Amino acid sequence: MHRLLVDTAELESDSPVLPKDAAKHLKVLRPKDGEAVELFDGRGRWRACVCSGGRLEPSGPVSSAPRPTPTTLFACVTKGSRWDWTVEKATELGATRIVPVISDRTIVRIPHGEREAKRARWMRVAEDAARQSDAKWLPEVMAPVDFAASLPLVRETTCFVGALLKPSPRPLLEALLALRPAPSGNLALFVGPEGDFTPEELSALCEIATPVTFGASVLRAETAAIYGLSVLQSFSQRSCH
Repeated sequence: MHRLLVDTAELESDSPVLPKDAAKHLKVLRPKDGEAVELFDGRGRWRACVCSGGRLEPSGPVSSAPRPTPTTLFACVTKGSRWDWTVEKATELGATRIVPVISDRTIVRIPHGEREAKRARWMRVAEDAARQSDAKWLPEVMAPVDFAASLPLVRETTCFVGALLKPSPRPLLEALLALRPAPSGNLALFVGPEGDFTPEELSALCEIATPVTFGASVLRAETAAIYGLSVLQSFSQRSCH
């Protein structure tokens, strides 16, 4: 089924008017009369519609999905399309917040004046990923923050940081299962840049987050982010049952 992102007011309307991007996407799809289209607002609500004469007519009530478990990905921005891929996959995996971080060794440097424009672009990547993956909730994609500015946000979560330490820390899943009491939400993962954290950054993180390993292999930054999020989501789903 085709899915289109709309404002909540249009979702509730009996004569929904599509925003520019959604209208363009629908035109490209060229749906036939009677073909089903789902509208969703990225805030957990959706509605079934049918195409009729180039317009959409609601065919059912507005439905709601429960709010997902708060899960934050703190990740140092990677080069080129790798970061877009990270945002896309984090959205598919149900991250509720994505915090792009600029650390000392982050290769990508984003001037402060360009950070809001970057955030808007990455939000569009997340919207496309949600539309294609049947996600009902959109993540909050923040504007890039410097490493020091990310630390207060980390303190608000139960955070795990992929760390290359000697001796090696325990695996992520083992660290999650050892939590007592089990966290009810606000889980987070912090993934460093291609060149790893500086010793000072890692020391600051280990004071407020739990160092973990992602296994014997040395993973690329974007791979580590998706691996870690997958483990967090699996743990959250397990804890809900």
